[in-house]
Amino acid sequence: MDVLAVLSVAVRGALGPEAAIYALAAIGLNIHFGYTGLLNFGQVGFMLVGAYGTAISVLSFDAPLWAGVLVGMACAVVLALVLGIPTLRLRGDYLAIATIAAAEVLRYLYRSSFAEPVTGGVFGLVQFAGEFYAVNPYTAPLELGPLRFNERALWLMTVAWGITFLAAGLVWLLVHSPWGRVLRAVREDEDAARSLGKNVFAYKMQALVLGGVLGALAGSLLAINSQAITPDAFIPIITFYLWTIMILGGASRVLGPILGSIVFWFLLTFLDAFLRGAMSAGWIPGSLLAPSDIGAVRFAAVGLGLMLLMVFRPAGLIGNQKELRLDVR
Repeated sequence: MDVLAVLSVAVRGALGPEAAIYALAAIGLNIHFGYTGLLNFGQVGFMLVGAYGTAISVLSFDAPLWAGVLVGMACAVVLALVLGIPTLRLRGDYLAIATIAAAEVLRYLYRSSFAEPVTGGVFGLVQFAGEFYAVNPYTAPLELGPLRFNERALWLMTVAWGITFLAAGLVWLLVHSPWGRVLRAVREDEDAARSLGKNVFAYKMQALVLGGVLGALAGSLLAINSQAITPDAFIPIITFYLWTIMILGGASRVLGPILGSIVFWFLLTFLDAFLRGAMSAGWIPGSLLAPSDIGAVRFAAVGLGLMLLMVFRPAGLIGNQKELRLDVR
């Protein structure tokens, strides 16, 4: 087995566009939970409306791609208002129930037969991001030894990581502003913040909208990356990947979601490449592990690693234990 090839595959996964997209969505989730204490278990729903808002705008209304992305973000604002207005005045678990249910309702709505003329139903939508790749400035792949990125991936990586770091910079500015300090106060003790004259509901709503917009932007980038989206690509487990990424890096840390996404995708791609290479080299007999089982095994291994992390480093890789509040209200 070529160990160097395995490592190069893992590094491509850790630095690739998927890692950047998931980091961006996790930054939005970090605004919800890490800084405000909101239990959002439906971040994938914001990604779904962002992706479909972009694709439908381009294909059905012949809008430019940038306008489609803005439409997707506007859809996230509407979704946040619909979810937040009836739930944010209640306990945190009501928001958790509403978000995970809304994400599934939207998925089934978008895949339904009556929505098929617009959403494509179970078949989804394809070929709507040609405008993005038409302005690709890269004319040759990037090769660094065994590490290689083609022109298409390199262009999307540049845009996705650029947006992700801009979002992280925006979050840093916000959380170090008076607005961010109020969010932390709301997370720590709503009653104390309310007693100081702060409109807790308004601050929660603002955080929900901002995090949802970042999730929708990540969904738009995910759609642009694949040029093909289906409702079943936005299943609830993606939200829990985002929670894993956020907790792995460290909740309420600006760079936590970015570090968490890099480590998460490195581990996934490394384990996948390593197990396949070990099977090809005969290190793992076919009677013990089938190729179809590799996907499940790698996620089980990452889950085991996350359990160990929670035992020895519950706040994440760069988190602060004092910032972790799982008993939100």
